[in-house]
Amino acid sequence: MQTKPILTLEDVKKIAAAAETEATLNKWNVTISVVDDGGHLLWLQRMDGAAPISSHIAPAKAKTAALGRRESRIYEDMINGGRFSFMTAPTLEGMLEGGVPILVNGVCVGAVGVSGVKSVEDVQIAKAGIAALGV
Repeated sequence: MQTKPILTLEDVKKIAAAAETEATLNKWNVTISVVDDGGHLLWLQRMDGAAPISSHIAPAKAKTAALGRRESRIYEDMINGGRFSFMTAPTLEGMLEGGVPILVNGVCVGAVGVSGVKSVEDVQIAKAGIAALGV
């Protein structure tokens, strides 16, 4: 039987705190979400001033990144590149830039999804959160 790393609550809190710090330093009001490798929500934090819709978009981006084992931007790029049929992919809703998988020794243990500012800034926040794990 194989074993794999998993996110602990302590890990999730580290990710969320670092992501919040990055957002706060830049004065960005966002929603931060963390999911496990199956796309199940472990953390949702909507900062003051973040749009209510971002609390739906951030977890969807995270789920897409976790299930696909790649940044959610890949799917947005595919669709924008003309592969419109990919919009019918089952269970994927957050096919927008801003979802980043958390990889530990090549294994996806979950993902971070951020929504509320420009997509590239959402990614910056997500990656800052993941960097807090030191992996």
